[in-house]
Amino acid sequence: MNYSTVILLCESGSTHDFKDNLTKVYEAIEESDFLAIDGEFSGISDGPSVSALTNGFDTPEDRYQKLKKHSMDFLLFQFGLCTFKYDHTEEKYIMKSFNFYIFPKPFNRSSPDVKFVCQSSSIDFLANQGFDFNKVFRTGIPYLNQEEERQLREQLDEKRSQANGAGSLSYISPNATKCPVTIPEDQKKFIEKVVEQIEDLLKNEENESLELEPCTGFQRKLIYQTLSWKYPKGIHVETLESDKKERYIVISKVNEEERKRREQQKQEKEQEELNDAVGFSRVIHAIANSGKLVIGHNMLLDVMHTIHQFYCPLPDDLSEFKELTSCVFPRLLDTKLMASTQPFKEETKSVIHEETGPGSDL
Repeated sequence: MNYSTVILLCESGSTHDFKDNLTKVYEAIEESDFLAIDGEFSGISDGPSVSALTNGFDTPEDRYQKLKKHSMDFLLFQFGLCTFKYDHTEEKYIMKSFNFYIFPKPFNRSSPDVKFVCQSSSIDFLANQGFDFNKVFRTGIPYLNQEEERQLREQLDEKRSQANGAGSLSYISPNATKCPVTIPEDQKKFIEKVVEQIEDLLKNEENESLELEPCTGFQRKLIYQTLSWKYPKGIHVETLESDKKERYIVISKVNEEERKRREQQKQEKEQEELNDAVGFSRVIHAIANSGKLVIGHNMLLDVMHTIHQFYCPLPDDLSEFKELTSCVFPRLLDTKLMASTQPFKEETKSVIHEETGPGSDL
């Protein structure tokens, strides 16, 4: 059977490359006849090797429980995807391959700050194979599971709702109020100084905006609460972040039309940032929604990690896991199992099956 490799995308794994090529990934998945996946992990098992951890006397439930307990604290940080489409004119398969470097960078302070562990044998193997760890940690594509995405979208909707009910302010702290707030004694001079600066801004016809010094989250909260009742119209308030990751407030003089325009821009930017945070999960969702046959070799851990990282924590027992897996990947084929089962076992017995890497004994 003939194959033709026509494309290799997203090898750098950066968010920028991912966004530029996401439409092409979607198209490749949609037009394919079947897919193949493979993952690389920061480790395979916590403590004993997989061969020592599991054995031939384990029931499927035992094996699932052991792998769930000892392997899910590792990180799947590279995901390979190949799509295959048969060209009837050329009588060959057209293969498109994609290589994604993945890392769960926080979207904002409300985002999950993921902890994971590494296994020296896995890291050593990947390093010897030329794996680029800088691409993972510096430019890896972020992701969220479904519950994390839902929570962040609810927070964003709540913030927008509060902003829409607050008049001129484009951003309002969850505890902002239209009534005078109680300011702690040690913060009164700080707030008084901010108010003086705003008064000067409003009186000065030449200046259109005011950039406050970086301050703490509590001080920013006090600023928003104070401005929400003291200046109900005529100003736009926004929190930005400097190159040094310091957060500061910018206050601008605006009319109502300009305020709405800036608010719309801000909402669009927030939506784009949230979509970026969902990141690689969108590829997994596209694979799942396609219903296409997904092929892998020795792929139990690949499937477990994919569901665990991009959908939800693994269920407690095997029956629930199988039900969940059938929803995410309704059609799966493991070539290792296929090759060791009749009648294919007889057909392939002359072929030496050998895998490299720390996961070869799974």
